[in-house]
Amino acid sequence: MKDKHPFQIANREAIIGIILVVFNFIWWFAFAYGLGHKNPEEYQFIFGFPAWFFYSCIVGVFLMSLLVFVIVKFFFKDVSLDEKEYDNT
Repeated sequence: MKDKHPFQIANREAIIGIILVVFNFIWWFAFAYGLGHKNPEEYQFIFGFPAWFFYSCIVGVFLMSLLVFVIVKFFFKDVSLDEKEYDNT
């Protein structure tokens, strides 16, 4: 990674961030509209919350927090953005 320009690394990390956002939206949408389209009398409840809300909003937050932590810890690199350290090639 040391031979890569810091903006190449930043672009890679931005793409990873976009993938995480898209995954979060798909997770939320799938549970919110996949389980929540029924008649409210037919809802299943988990800890007092409708199942669609529990999985899309509560579990989703914990899952995304864990994913972001793992991605930042193992895939993101600390780089200097000072232009003086790199040539313009």
